[in-house]
Amino acid sequence: MTALSTPAIDILRGYAAVAEKAGRLQPEQLALIYEQGWFRMMVPRRYGGLALPLPEVVRLEEAISRADGSAGWTVTLCSGAGWFSGFFPPSALAGLFSDARLCIAGSGTPSGRAQLIPGGYRVSGKWSYASGAHHATAFTANCTVWSDDIQVMTDAGNPVVQPFLFLREEVRIVEDWKAMGMVATGSHGFEVHGLELPAERGFIIDASAAADDDPLYRYPFLPLAEATLAVNSCGMMLHFLDCCTSVFGERIGRRQIPVRMSAEMMNALDSAREEIALRRDEFYSALDESWATMQPGSYHRVSRTSHALALAVRQWSDRLFPYAGLGAARVDSEINRVWRDLHTAGQHPLLVFDSR
Repeated sequence: MTALSTPAIDILRGYAAVAEKAGRLQPEQLALIYEQGWFRMMVPRRYGGLALPLPEVVRLEEAISRADGSAGWTVTLCSGAGWFSGFFPPSALAGLFSDARLCIAGSGTPSGRAQLIPGGYRVSGKWSYASGAHHATAFTANCTVWSDDIQVMTDAGNPVVQPFLFLREEVRIVEDWKAMGMVATGSHGFEVHGLELPAERGFIIDASAAADDDPLYRYPFLPLAEATLAVNSCGMMLHFLDCCTSVFGERIGRRQIPVRMSAEMMNALDSAREEIALRRDEFYSALDESWATMQPGSYHRVSRTSHALALAVRQWSDRLFPYAGLGAARVDSEINRVWRDLHTAGQHPLLVFDSR
């Protein structure tokens, strides 16, 4: 496991409750993220990014999420959007991608409409769940493509979906993030109306379209996305297990419950640790193999183990939570915040529906 320094953990976790109340990451947390270059961990080196190998990226994201779920999720989603910079020509938007405070938020839902016009597109739409919207310097969004009033279709008969990049000043943020958990991600919506864009603001997410030779940009998008989201849930779960260890120990130490019940609690906690460790090992084995071989079969294993890990997290967090007692129902308790973060992250469709 990639380890964060104690001061880094103290900053991320120490401001977590304040960040939740504010509905956004705090300046101290953001200063650490900028200093470490975490939003730019998947940006090409030609822009000053870190372009870390995927196994290193994923382990780092897990460690950040273990420190604080909202921070980990925001770093993961925004650095993941930063990965798209590897699919733009080197001459395009170099100033944006070289910004030390680059943070790209966005949405994968094709809820926008891009009308073909000479030299580019006229785009309108509204998108939801752009984590990090408050401090984003750019946004990405998917649109269906139209020529006059006719929808453009692929040869297979499916709607053409085109991703675009918008500058911050081109969008209006819609503050509609009202979730029970991961409150500090500030995953608000955004919208544009009649925005005219040159053709180069559109991009293609495919290894064949990569504008950088680093293997990071040859890795397929879907298993990359599934892996990065799964480790966020895993990191939060490791934090949750730490909280359970503390809370269960306090309950047993105060002799609030009989010995038989104490044994049941601790046996369940031990079983949870064992299964999460097993699913986590399977996942990392699959991820490391896929990075080493870059073979289609290995990507399927990443997808399968990502889903198995996320499922184990959901099941065991629900099984353990009641053992924490009524104190865990307090929304201002650490264990409650982590549990809520876990279950909000677990709603992401890539972690729920089978992608095979």
